[in-house]
Amino acid sequence: MTRLADAMLRYAIWPAVATVVVGIVVASVLHGVQGGVSALIGGLVAFGSSMATWWLMRKTAALNPMMVMTGALGGFIGKMIILLLVLMVLREITWLQTESLAYTMLAVVIVWAAMDTVAFRRTKLPTLIISSDDQ
Repeated sequence: MTRLADAMLRYAIWPAVATVVVGIVVASVLHGVQGGVSALIGGLVAFGSSMATWWLMRKTAALNPMMVMTGALGGFIGKMIILLLVLMVLREITWLQTESLAYTMLAVVIVWAAMDTVAFRRTKLPTLIISSDDQ
């Protein structure tokens, strides 16, 4: 599992950084400095939450596979709830441009999840498949 977690980080980190940069540029063009700063904050929050998911995966790697999957699913749901709460709190700050913050946050989370999927598909993991005839 640690090999998969490291592959997920390796595959996702640069596309996520590029997504944050694109979000900042687009928001700056559309909404000025206020939009760029808001996009930066949204990107950093989403990037941090994705790194927390990677950390959770590394910490649960030694557990049995069902617990790892439970931790991964729980971590994903927890991440979505925390991102929602952060967005709800940050939208009350008047100088932040909410759309830039939210769209950049969403884009980073989607790109990170997509790259996690690519890493999972490309990483060779030892798997034991037991045929039903053997039971």
